[in-house]
Amino acid sequence: MKPALQVVGDRVRLAVIAGAMIALAGCALTRQAPVKQMFLLDPPAPPAVAKTQPTSIRVGTINVATPFRGRSFISREGELRYETDYYSEFLVPPSTMLGDATARALERSKAFARVVPPNGSAPSDWTLDAFVSSLYADARDKSFAADVAMTFYLFQSDGGTGAPVWTREYHRRVSLTAPTPQAYAAALNTAFGEVYADLARDLAAADLKKN
Repeated sequence: MKPALQVVGDRVRLAVIAGAMIALAGCALTRQAPVKQMFLLDPPAPPAVAKTQPTSIRVGTINVATPFRGRSFISREGELRYETDYYSEFLVPPSTMLGDATARALERSKAFARVVPPNGSAPSDWTLDAFVSSLYADARDKSFAADVAMTFYLFQSDGGTGAPVWTREYHRRVSLTAPTPQAYAAALNTAFGEVYADLARDLAAADLKKN
């Protein structure tokens, strides 16, 4: 049988250990988890074009390549290696934001007499679809740049031959001012702003004829 003092000492040690465990558990429960950061794409408005197309256009389907279709930010770490940033993401899927941004850009640039936004029910002469093949932060050479590529396809809304009457791809790389999610979001807005300025200018100058 253990002496009484030893028994008391053992009980004290057990109490101290138990208290420490409870304190650690309390810290784990009260420690704040990292907060996700949400970002919107809001490219600057393009300048007004020199001459407005006297017809109407509707922004149709904006498809995004599968690797970049989700809301999480994507960084390219190597030729074949990409990583997602769980704590930095778009507020809504990129396809939705880019559809709205395309319509705003065409409207503010006055490239067409009337612009129908995505899912709009008003009739139009033309329908503009797009495919985003690149949407990531390029970190391969540690210089960090936003890389975007977007191809547009203009169709005759009432069918015609079914083939696009006009198509063009735009690619932009904009360096980040710092390797942060905020800088990446800002670089994306700059890149898409340049894309939309070129798109509005090129569509306004195109010789659009129905098939």
